[in-house]
Amino acid sequence: MTKTLWYKSKKGLTSGLVDGFQQSFSVDKRLAEEDIVGSIAYAQALKQAKVLSGRDAMIIKKNLLKMRGQIIPFISRPALAGKKQFAVRNGAKAEDIHTAVEMELTKLAGKLAGKIHTGRSRNEQVVADERLYLKKAVAGIQAGIHNLQQEIVSQAQTHIKVMMPGYTHLQQAQPILFSYYLMSWFFALQRDKERLGDCLDRIDASPYGSGALAGNAYKIDRRKLAKQLGFGGVSDNALDAISDRDFIIECLSGCAILMMHLSRVCEDLVIWSTGEFGFVRMAEGLATSSSLMPQKHNPDALELIRGKTGRVYGNLFNILTVMKGLPGGYNKDMQEDKAPMFDSVDTARACLKILALAIKTMKIFPDRMSQAINSRILATDIADYLVKKGVPFRPSHHIVSKLVRYAIDQQQPVESLKINDFRRFSPVFDKDVYKIFDIRKSIESKSTLGGTATPMVKQQIKTAKRMLERG
Repeated sequence: MTKTLWYKSKKGLTSGLVDGFQQSFSVDKRLAEEDIVGSIAYAQALKQAKVLSGRDAMIIKKNLLKMRGQIIPFISRPALAGKKQFAVRNGAKAEDIHTAVEMELTKLAGKLAGKIHTGRSRNEQVVADERLYLKKAVAGIQAGIHNLQQEIVSQAQTHIKVMMPGYTHLQQAQPILFSYYLMSWFFALQRDKERLGDCLDRIDASPYGSGALAGNAYKIDRRKLAKQLGFGGVSDNALDAISDRDFIIECLSGCAILMMHLSRVCEDLVIWSTGEFGFVRMAEGLATSSSLMPQKHNPDALELIRGKTGRVYGNLFNILTVMKGLPGGYNKDMQEDKAPMFDSVDTARACLKILALAIKTMKIFPDRMSQAINSRILATDIADYLVKKGVPFRPSHHIVSKLVRYAIDQQQPVESLKINDFRRFSPVFDKDVYKIFDIRKSIESKSTLGGTATPMVKQQIKTAKRMLERG
């Protein structure tokens, strides 16, 4: 029979099946430290409210600190041999982490432990634990983004002049610098970092003192309690505080958008590491061979990041679906919020580490990148040439489109066409048109802010470094 924090009639159903179905300890045990820290702070608040004597508060705090030192290592390393699971007392398993902590405190401090829950509900306790957890978890994800950004900037600096085709629709569009492309990743990740930072602002509100839904009857100083726990403020409405899972949904949304960006980076690297492109090659250890084909160098780590993105999307949809039909107040459905929360955080952090390693160690092939550029990629430059000669852009666009199709039909590069071929499509063309066919010149002409010209990429790197220095 599962140990609970309330009286349970012996006439009730005591089936192990039901007890096992209702328990959440197997998942929420990861909140052990947050639960203990919250209990220490709450005991202090009870002392200040004169519910606990100074001596009682000291004994409770002492034993909670002892638990923190003994239990947390076990929670993080559950396979330790010879360690008895602290949630098991007299053959009864705790329903959840809150029950387990109180059971252990009872073992250490006796009946005095029964005072720790005065005025407190698990409804507020679980939300406080989750908020404390996410404050650290979000900071950890931001640190992972920061590390990945550093590797991106390092590669961009190393390969600042490397030219490559820029793509839209996976078709060659305009020539760009590889460093410019890398920096596009940086700024997408910067938005992720900032988005999670915004989420952190809303996580940083203590629900302690909300009770089950109506507030606390023991004159708890909520602001002082929040400050002791490291929260920046308190929730404004107790009913909303215990019902709220927006902060988890927002965090999982941030993780999902982050994973979308990581997946798109991986998609490009997977394509570029093929023999047909040959732009990059993943380091040994980040790619695997085949059980049958010994020549294979499969970018498995990148493919797994793509695959795990779907799971993080699913976690977000999971909790949105759980919450969408609930009436006001706490409902047991909300117990299902932790598994998707932990999984999304764990997955995002792991993928950030792997992709940072992949970016740091990948081999770049500049010659393959530049050789892949087809001269038709300069079609817009030819249109710009006509514009400078006085032809409006839209007619210029049509002229160059016909010119390019003619070159394809003739099976010739555009720059190999004779001047008379050019003039078949517009008398404005002159011999100076051949100056257009300079890939480097085309790249360097895109010199507006945010462009691919070398000075602009250097400016982007400079901006990125300032962002990294600010954290």
